[in-house]
Amino acid sequence: MGASAKDVKIRIKSVESTQQITRAMGLVASSKLRRAKERMETSRAYFVAMRDTLGDIAAKMNGSKSLYITGRDVKKVCYVVIAGDRGLAGGYNNNVLRLLAEHIKGKNVCVVPVGKRVHEYCKTHGIEILTDEFSVVESIDRNESALLARRMAQSFSDGVFDELHLIYTHFNSMLSQAPSMMRLLPLEVPADVIHDIHFILYEPGITSVFEAVVPEYLTGILYGAIADSYCCELTARRNAMDAAGKNAEEMLEKLNLDYNRARQSAITQEITEIIAGSAN
Repeated sequence: MGASAKDVKIRIKSVESTQQITRAMGLVASSKLRRAKERMETSRAYFVAMRDTLGDIAAKMNGSKSLYITGRDVKKVCYVVIAGDRGLAGGYNNNVLRLLAEHIKGKNVCVVPVGKRVHEYCKTHGIEILTDEFSVVESIDRNESALLARRMAQSFSDGVFDELHLIYTHFNSMLSQAPSMMRLLPLEVPADVIHDIHFILYEPGITSVFEAVVPEYLTGILYGAIADSYCCELTARRNAMDAAGKNAEEMLEKLNLDYNRARQSAITQEITEIIAGSAN
């Protein structure tokens, strides 16, 4: 066989090795995806319950002021940004980071990175990191989400920042995941969650109860966003690995054809040389 066929054979082995890696990563993502979807669906139910509770209390505040509702001059904005710990997930991480970059232009900001990719991005671009305690997204459970929520509520209360926003990826379907942003603090209580409750007495006071519920409400949102984002990451990785596997199959077909042609050409050349030599 000629040198050309040897080069093609090396290329075939390289593509086959890559195909094995993408197949393995796709299988790992698929195995984790079912549990991630179950957690996501459960967290959404928890968020709805907390959202309704917060709306019920807000409906009865009757003009009572809370630091979590009253706006103030915005001097500094904090973003909780959720992305992945690893790459090879299509545009999942880039879409989140692009959304962050769009919204921090010209602002005095700090970031709470949830996911190693966000942490690396902030360090590379010189963005202030409020805390990196939650930078490994895969290991965050509800207890850590509650700790993050309490810390964010306390920091807002202490005036460390004046607005809190959340950037994450919303899971629509297996084929559709969209980067999203929502404001967490100060709160905007939607009117559609307000229920008609007339005979509830809040002790020690409705404002105190409301402010005690807010960290639980934030916990529900953050935990739900983390569950949503992690499910999106696994889905994006599985889809990316499936696409890479299909591309590898197409490349192997072409390379095998090139290899057979090169091998046939080398054999033909050898036969021609043998015939020419015997004729002489």
